[in-house]
Amino acid sequence: MATLCRPAVSVPEHVITMEQTLDLARSVHADHPQLELALRLIRNTGVEKRHLLRPIEETLEHPGFEYRNRVYESEAKARVPAVIRQALDEAELRTTDIDVIIYVSCTGFMMPSLTAWLINSMEFRTDVRQVPIAQLGCAAGGAAINRAHDFCTAYPEANALIVACEFCSLCYQPTDLTVGNLLSNGLFGDGLAAAVVRGRGGHGVELERNGSYLVPDTEDWIAYDIRSTGFHFKLDKRVPGTMEPLAPALKELAGLHGWDAAALDFYIIHAGGPRILDDLSKFLGVEPEAFRFSRATLTEYGNIASAVVLDALRRLFEEGGTEHTARGLLAGFGPGITAEMTLGRWTIPDTLSLAQRN
Repeated sequence: MATLCRPAVSVPEHVITMEQTLDLARSVHADHPQLELALRLIRNTGVEKRHLLRPIEETLEHPGFEYRNRVYESEAKARVPAVIRQALDEAELRTTDIDVIIYVSCTGFMMPSLTAWLINSMEFRTDVRQVPIAQLGCAAGGAAINRAHDFCTAYPEANALIVACEFCSLCYQPTDLTVGNLLSNGLFGDGLAAAVVRGRGGHGVELERNGSYLVPDTEDWIAYDIRSTGFHFKLDKRVPGTMEPLAPALKELAGLHGWDAAALDFYIIHAGGPRILDDLSKFLGVEPEAFRFSRATLTEYGNIASAVVLDALRRLFEEGGTEHTARGLLAGFGPGITAEMTLGRWTIPDTLSLAQRN
């Protein structure tokens, strides 16, 4: 079976704390009639700090969408190769071993996709498949895992590379004064991640079943309003309550596999905010501690969109993993409202297991 190996994650060097975010909101939007509401929502995110691509002074500027997209392209080319190399090292593979590259990002646009540049600049094979995903937002991390699983199921000897590149700060809109946009200014951070799904071998999560679910008539709850100034984030006030309709979908997927979603050994969940995790704990019937990896990502990095799921998985690896064959759930949530869900077992190769016992 296909195995999702240890992810590599990178965040930019510029840091903004929660207190700095609140101070900026007070100074930049001092006359906003709903400033206190926005400040309260930002405080409630649980984000202690975020990493930004550029210093805050430059982030607050808006030289235009064309300029920002050029920054996206140049920074992606400068930063993505390093996380790919680390992910390949973690999976003990080379670029020539990869059969498909699944690239996910919702914070910039390139055509051809960055995958074409990666193939040419990093010596991937010229027959490697390219699967760029640009419009699933935060759910794209889960979708990338699922598409990699599907590919390796169809081609059991194949290896898939997942890359997530999210520069959310490039979507900052200083003139957009909607409460949802103000909240996003204090919630989202920048981050990159990569991981390999091996068709054979590997250490990590052996993928067994995946599924998708869309909550009907919610396509305008999380969206981009695309204007001449770029991507304007739209967030409906009903979004925090989406776990009530999504939890049954998680339970159903687990049930189809003969598992109880409330009795698994590990959970790797996209952390859109603390309310999402609190509600999922409630509606799934699991202890809040089960989502500690997701909470840590949210606290230390903010919402890094499609890269969240991979970073939360990285934290499970850093904790030392779990028992061989332990059962787990991975899930990403995003626009649609869409859930991308995966079931798998923790797998430790015989050689590694022997080394750990010794």
